[in-house]
Amino acid sequence: MPSTLGLFENYDALKARRDIVAGLTVAAISLPQAMAYALIAGVDPKYGVYSAIVVTTIASIFGSSSHLINGPTSAISLLVFSSLAFLDPENRTGLFEALFLLGVLVGTIQILIAVFKLGDLTRYISESVVIGFMASAALLLAIGQLANAIGVRDKGDGHMQVLQRAWLTLFHGDAVNYRALVLSVSAVVLAVLLRRLVQRYGLPQIDMLLVLIVTAVIAYAYGWTVPDGTGHTDVKISGKIPASLPEFHIPDVQVSTLGELSHGALAIAFIGLIEALSIAKAIAHHTGQQIDYNRQILAEGLANLTGGFFQSLPGSGSLSRSAINYQSGAATRFSGIISAATVTIALLLFAPLLRYIPQAALAGLLLVTAVRLVDFRRLAYAVKASRYDAGLVIITALVGVAVNLDTAVLVGVVLSILLFVPRAAKLKAAELVVTDEGVIRERTPQDGTAGAASPVIYDLEGELFFGAAPELDRYLDALHTRIRDENLKVVILRLKRVRHPDVVCIERLEHFIREQQERGVTVLLAGVRPDSLALLKNVGFTQWLPAEQVFPEEDKEFSATLRAVRYAQTRLEETASDATTHQDKLYYLV
Repeated sequence: MPSTLGLFENYDALKARRDIVAGLTVAAISLPQAMAYALIAGVDPKYGVYSAIVVTTIASIFGSSSHLINGPTSAISLLVFSSLAFLDPENRTGLFEALFLLGVLVGTIQILIAVFKLGDLTRYISESVVIGFMASAALLLAIGQLANAIGVRDKGDGHMQVLQRAWLTLFHGDAVNYRALVLSVSAVVLAVLLRRLVQRYGLPQIDMLLVLIVTAVIAYAYGWTVPDGTGHTDVKISGKIPASLPEFHIPDVQVSTLGELSHGALAIAFIGLIEALSIAKAIAHHTGQQIDYNRQILAEGLANLTGGFFQSLPGSGSLSRSAINYQSGAATRFSGIISAATVTIALLLFAPLLRYIPQAALAGLLLVTAVRLVDFRRLAYAVKASRYDAGLVIITALVGVAVNLDTAVLVGVVLSILLFVPRAAKLKAAELVVTDEGVIRERTPQDGTAGAASPVIYDLEGELFFGAAPELDRYLDALHTRIRDENLKVVILRLKRVRHPDVVCIERLEHFIREQQERGVTVLLAGVRPDSLALLKNVGFTQWLPAEQVFPEEDKEFSATLRAVRYAQTRLEETASDATTHQDKLYYLV
């Protein structure tokens, strides 16, 4: 079990103040999100709040990332809803027991992944699968909240396909409750306007909380959420949330449901890990923190396992709350504990007021969340990149909508393996040098460094697909460091021997080239094969990378590399005081 002592190592008043500010800011969005995500999962809102306390605390104590905030998320909640859909929604006791057992199963799977150090396998799940999953999750999220948004009851049952249920609800269901519709539309408008104000003026990101407060006050002022003599309200409210902490509870295990739940738990475990590790890695890229991924996986498992025994909704890393935590200046994982403690205090003090939040307002927020859940630019990027990526995105998304999300994840993973892993090969990189005699050959230990007056040539070889992305990152990071330390001006990347590029590695390459362009460094691509060239055009390289910096593979052997070196030498001569690098004749040595 990872040590927690590092949490307070070299801790001081400045770090404490930063963590407290960040924790309070995160808590302001955690409470409304927790209730909304429980609504997505089709369970009592209190279980979402419990997750924002228990799962967040445990993951913060045992995790590796200083900024990752765990707890309920929209994607995981949708998977939970899909995993519990085979149960009778009217049997609330059985549904809730299955929810707690699901959390235990998810946590157990994730812990086993950490114990056997299998976390590295998550990189072999194509990012295109995740993109397709998020697209279908967003659509299902929006469809699932239509009934709450217009104030009617869902028609059909969990065994029906979601589109069929939506059709019955909208066209063969109850009459629209226009009070609920007013509240949901108001929530959408307020959420959009307040987010723009927050982004424009750098205000605290409490816009979601303000939306719920304003809509709740409006509904209460008009008497829409005040029960009449029979306990009926004009619009449906969130329901009573007890002002008490989650209690230890051993889930009731029903053998008849264990098989179905295990299927869903596997999908939740993998998607949860991908979600959490991706967010942690993205933030670490900005902070420079070294993440222990296996430790983070163990923390995810411990958090969900503990949550299952304390009546919590399964969770994962939250993109929105983690980003807010980082942007608010959090210094350590203690900010997550502060957030959970603040949610606890709010629950104990204000629980009676939470019941007055209209479900229509929560539905409005979730409709906004559904739109924000999809990175449309990244979706288009993946679809245009290659047939493999487009196929994975489309198939995963269609299975998610037509069948269910957990099946979509498993189908996507299997397809990833079938399509890509057989093509896998270790990506290699070798540096080439231009000798005084004009020979281009592989660099040997006896060769000195190229220096700023000569081009640096890197020859890449292997499968340039998502499984090779970590190797590509390592080579590009090393090259970036060298460019900075040696003040290099021109770099040649020889792509003649790379095969089957996909969106993940091409995106890494794009980020590297753009970053070097901003530093005034010229990056040339030599020996670009037809399939690579087509992919570069598909994703828009030709719109920002000058054509003279791309040297396609030609019939004459090595001509593209030779032309790239001549071009590089010309560029260097134009900026050098004395031209000493030019070679009239160049030869490539195999």
